[in-house]
Amino acid sequence: MSSERKYQTMALNLKDYVASYPDFPEPGVFFRDISPLLENGEAYKQATNEIVDYAKKIGAEVIVGPEARGFIVGCPVAYELGIGFAPARKKGKLPGKTVKETYGLEYGQSALYLHEDAIKQGQKVLVTDDLLATGGTLAATIKLIEDLGGVVVGTAFLVELTKLHGRDKLKGYDILSLMKY
Repeated sequence: MSSERKYQTMALNLKDYVASYPDFPEPGVFFRDISPLLENGEAYKQATNEIVDYAKKIGAEVIVGPEARGFIVGCPVAYELGIGFAPARKKGKLPGKTVKETYGLEYGQSALYLHEDAIKQGQKVLVTDDLLATGGTLAATIKLIEDLGGVVVGTAFLVELTKLHGRDKLKGYDILSLMKY
Protein backbone atom coordinates (compact mmCIF):
# COMPACT_ATOMS: atom_id res chain seq x y z
CA MET A 1 0.00 0.00 0.00
CA SER A 2 1.29 3.42 -0.94
CA SER A 3 2.21 5.86 1.80
CA GLU A 4 0.61 8.68 -0.20
CA ARG A 5 -2.41 10.30 1.37
CA LYS A 6 -5.70 8.96 0.01
CA TYR A 7 -8.26 11.62 -0.78
CA GLN A 8 -11.93 10.92 -0.65
CA THR A 9 -13.62 10.77 -4.02
CA MET A 10 -16.00 13.61 -3.25
CA ALA A 11 -14.90 16.75 -1.48
CA LEU A 12 -17.00 18.05 1.37
CA ASN A 13 -18.48 21.53 1.28
CA LEU A 14 -16.58 22.93 4.26
CA LYS A 15 -19.18 25.69 4.73
CA ASP A 16 -21.55 22.94 5.86
CA TYR A 17 -19.29 22.62 8.93
CA VAL A 18 -19.30 26.27 9.99
CA ALA A 19 -22.01 27.40 12.39
CA SER A 20 -23.32 30.97 12.24
CA TYR A 21 -24.53 32.93 15.26
CA PRO A 22 -26.14 36.35 14.79
CA ASP A 23 -25.54 38.97 17.48
CA PHE A 24 -22.66 37.09 19.15
CA PRO A 25 -20.66 38.16 21.11
CA GLU A 26 -22.53 41.46 20.79
CA PRO A 27 -25.41 42.90 18.74
CA GLY A 28 -24.57 43.42 15.08
CA VAL A 29 -21.83 40.78 14.95
CA PHE A 30 -22.44 37.65 12.85
CA PHE A 31 -20.11 35.05 14.40
CA ARG A 32 -18.72 32.22 12.24
CA ASP A 33 -17.85 29.23 14.43
CA ILE A 34 -15.42 26.59 13.10
CA SER A 35 -16.09 24.20 16.01
CA PRO A 36 -18.28 21.87 13.91
CA LEU A 37 -15.48 21.59 11.34
CA LEU A 38 -12.94 20.74 14.04
CA GLU A 39 -15.34 18.22 15.58
CA ASN A 40 -15.78 16.35 12.29
CA GLY A 41 -12.68 14.30 11.48
CA GLU A 42 -13.35 14.13 7.75
CA ALA A 43 -13.93 17.89 7.40
CA TYR A 44 -10.92 18.80 9.59
CA LYS A 45 -8.74 16.41 7.60
CA GLN A 46 -9.90 17.84 4.27
CA ALA A 47 -9.23 21.42 5.41
CA THR A 48 -5.80 20.44 6.75
CA ASN A 49 -4.94 18.57 3.53
CA GLU A 50 -5.86 21.59 1.42
CA ILE A 51 -3.48 23.76 3.45
CA VAL A 52 -0.78 21.04 3.31
CA ASP A 53 -1.02 21.02 -0.49
CA TYR A 54 -0.72 24.81 -0.53
CA ALA A 55 2.29 24.71 1.82
CA LYS A 56 4.03 22.23 -0.48
CA LYS A 57 3.29 24.40 -3.51
CA ILE A 58 4.83 27.52 -1.92
CA GLY A 59 7.80 25.64 -0.42
CA ALA A 60 7.09 26.37 3.25
CA GLU A 61 9.90 25.30 5.58
CA VAL A 62 8.20 26.21 8.87
CA ILE A 63 4.67 27.14 9.99
CA VAL A 64 3.86 30.04 12.32
CA GLY A 65 0.44 30.50 13.91
CA PRO A 66 -0.82 33.14 16.31
CA GLU A 67 -2.40 32.16 19.61
CA ALA A 68 -4.53 30.17 19.90
CA ARG A 69 -6.54 29.09 16.90
CA GLY A 70 -3.54 29.48 14.62
CA PHE A 71 -2.14 26.49 16.52
CA ILE A 72 -5.22 24.39 15.68
CA VAL A 73 -4.77 25.13 11.99
CA GLY A 74 -0.98 25.12 11.73
CA CYS A 75 0.14 22.24 13.93
CA PRO A 76 -1.48 19.44 11.89
CA VAL A 77 -0.08 21.01 8.71
CA ALA A 78 3.45 21.11 10.16
CA TYR A 79 3.06 17.53 11.41
CA GLU A 80 1.91 16.25 8.03
CA LEU A 81 4.82 18.00 6.28
CA GLY A 82 7.39 16.94 8.87
CA ILE A 83 8.44 20.56 9.49
CA GLY A 84 8.44 22.77 12.57
CA PHE A 85 5.72 24.95 14.04
CA ALA A 86 6.48 28.20 15.88
CA PRO A 87 3.75 29.70 18.08
CA ALA A 88 3.21 33.47 18.16
CA ARG A 89 1.97 33.96 21.71
CA LYS A 90 0.49 36.57 24.02
CA LYS A 91 2.47 38.25 26.82
CA GLY A 92 3.90 35.98 29.48
CA LYS A 93 3.38 32.72 27.57
CA LEU A 94 6.87 32.17 26.10
CA PRO A 95 9.97 31.71 28.27
CA GLY A 96 13.38 32.78 27.07
CA LYS A 97 14.32 35.57 24.70
CA THR A 98 11.52 36.81 22.46
CA VAL A 99 10.73 39.53 19.97
CA LYS A 100 7.53 41.55 20.36
CA GLU A 101 5.09 43.25 18.01
CA THR A 102 2.30 45.50 19.27
CA TYR A 103 -0.86 45.94 17.22
CA GLY A 104 -4.11 47.84 17.56
CA LEU A 105 -7.44 46.40 18.57
CA GLU A 106 -10.85 48.03 18.35
CA TYR A 107 -10.48 49.25 21.96
CA GLY A 108 -6.79 49.31 22.83
CA GLN A 109 -3.69 47.34 21.96
CA SER A 110 -2.34 43.83 22.17
CA ALA A 111 1.03 42.24 21.49
CA LEU A 112 2.40 39.01 20.12
CA TYR A 113 5.74 37.42 20.92
CA LEU A 114 7.90 34.91 19.08
CA HIS A 115 11.07 33.20 20.29
CA GLU A 116 13.97 35.10 18.78
CA ASP A 117 15.49 31.86 17.45
CA ALA A 118 12.19 30.44 16.08
CA ILE A 119 12.88 31.56 12.51
CA LYS A 120 16.17 31.24 10.66
CA GLN A 121 17.47 33.90 8.26
CA GLY A 122 15.84 33.39 4.84
CA GLN A 123 13.55 30.58 6.06
CA LYS A 124 10.32 30.25 4.08
CA VAL A 125 7.33 30.65 6.40
CA LEU A 126 3.64 29.88 6.03
CA VAL A 127 1.43 31.77 8.50
CA THR A 128 -1.81 30.00 9.44
CA ASP A 129 -4.90 31.05 11.39
CA ASP A 130 -8.54 30.09 11.61
CA LEU A 131 -9.89 33.43 10.43
CA LEU A 132 -8.87 36.45 8.39
CA ALA A 133 -10.95 39.36 9.65
CA THR A 134 -9.32 42.81 9.91
CA GLY A 135 -5.80 41.42 9.36
CA GLY A 136 -4.24 43.08 12.42
CA THR A 137 -3.11 39.89 14.15
CA LEU A 138 -1.67 38.50 10.93
CA ALA A 139 0.13 41.73 10.06
CA ALA A 140 1.77 41.66 13.53
CA THR A 141 2.73 38.00 13.08
CA ILE A 142 4.27 38.72 9.68
CA LYS A 143 6.25 41.65 11.14
CA LEU A 144 7.69 39.35 13.83
CA ILE A 145 8.75 36.79 11.21
CA GLU A 146 10.34 39.39 8.97
CA ASP A 147 12.13 41.05 11.90
CA LEU A 148 13.78 37.66 12.48
CA GLY A 149 14.81 37.40 8.83
CA GLY A 150 12.13 34.97 7.69
CA VAL A 151 10.40 35.17 4.32
CA VAL A 152 6.61 34.88 4.45
CA VAL A 153 5.77 32.83 1.36
CA GLY A 154 2.06 32.55 2.15
CA THR A 155 -0.81 32.83 4.58
CA ALA A 156 -3.64 30.32 4.99
CA PHE A 157 -7.03 30.57 6.70
CA LEU A 158 -10.06 28.40 7.12
CA VAL A 159 -12.41 31.41 6.89
CA GLU A 160 -12.11 34.91 5.47
CA LEU A 161 -14.62 37.63 6.35
CA THR A 162 -14.37 39.73 3.20
CA LYS A 163 -16.43 42.68 4.49
CA LEU A 164 -13.69 43.45 7.04
CA HIS A 165 -11.03 43.93 4.31
CA GLY A 166 -8.24 42.01 6.10
CA ARG A 167 -6.51 41.50 2.75
CA ASP A 168 -5.74 45.22 2.71
CA LYS A 169 -3.27 44.73 5.59
CA LEU A 170 -1.73 41.72 3.86
CA LYS A 171 -1.07 43.29 0.43
CA GLY A 172 1.89 41.69 -1.28
CA TYR A 173 1.41 38.34 0.50
CA ASP A 174 -0.09 35.23 -1.03
CA ILE A 175 -3.39 34.33 0.68
CA LEU A 176 -5.28 31.03 0.75
CA SER A 177 -8.79 31.18 2.22
CA LEU A 178 -10.72 27.91 2.21
CA MET A 179 -14.05 29.68 2.75
CA LYS A 180 -15.16 33.27 2.23
CA TYR A 181 -18.13 35.02 3.80
